[in-house]
Amino acid sequence: MNNTAAQSTAVIVPKPQSSLWKRVVRNRYIYLMILPGFLYFLIFKYIPMFGLIISFQDYQPYKGIMGSEWVGLEHFRRLFTDSEFWNIFKNTLVVFVVNIVFYFPVPIVLALMLNEVTHSYFKRVVQTIVYIPHFLSWVIVVSISFVMLTMDGGLINELITYFGGQPINFLMSEEWFNPIYVLQVIWREAGWGTIVYLAAMAAIDPGLYEAARMDGAGRFRQIWHITIPSIRSVVIVLLILKVGSVLDTSFEHIYLLLNSMNKNVAEILDTYVYTAGLKQGQFSFSTAVGLFKSVIGLILVLFSNWLAKKFGEDGIY
Repeated sequence: MNNTAAQSTAVIVPKPQSSLWKRVVRNRYIYLMILPGFLYFLIFKYIPMFGLIISFQDYQPYKGIMGSEWVGLEHFRRLFTDSEFWNIFKNTLVVFVVNIVFYFPVPIVLALMLNEVTHSYFKRVVQTIVYIPHFLSWVIVVSISFVMLTMDGGLINELITYFGGQPINFLMSEEWFNPIYVLQVIWREAGWGTIVYLAAMAAIDPGLYEAARMDGAGRFRQIWHITIPSIRSVVIVLLILKVGSVLDTSFEHIYLLLNSMNKNVAEILDTYVYTAGLKQGQFSFSTAVGLFKSVIGLILVLFSNWLAKKFGEDGIY
């Protein structure tokens, strides 16, 4: 009896958890899989952040970071008092707004259309066709546009002339810069952008569509009341990430479209940093511009995430 009572009242001591190293060894293949990504961010994202200190210095390469003169906020004062900077800042915002308004909805609409295709072979063919441009470099994309739009035998201008119109200098025109830019982005990236949305749609319970059909809902009603609400969280997460890159546009793409005639509307912060930092050797000033971009992006991500949670969404963290 005493032994039985002692056993019933004995405290069960949990087994000590395995050490961190044992857990790492047990999950070594998972850690090996994430190691390349971890090293990429460590080497190319976190370690270079130490170099941000030169934005507060008059950096001289032969003196190094530790030997260069400290100038405080001098480069930021120059940045915010330069009239050219504010014009470039405005151009960057215009490019971002054009991206959000005209490009961002296109992959969503394209994914909704592909999701409604029932013929699997035709669907795969269309997906392949719209994915292919993503694998072309911006050099090729801009070169194709040049061949199409140039005044010297360009296909578009040849058609305009054939129908009695006057040739248009698309590539040198300030008015045509943003339309050409966003059309190139849509053609190259829209198909690739549908991948995430199609994956989200594939996770929707088919029973919801069956129930909607039994209630008499047509295709458009099903899209509006089932598909779109089901991918809303994905759309919001991608929109938050897009907002975070408000000042971080595609340097290569813009630089290839930039010329002396459209510079007033085509010069953005990325090309400005390239010109000031590499061409003119103003390393500290260009680093200050880069730091300004990063801070603005961080603030917008935090604000967008907070706003999304205010409206009941999950956000990105």
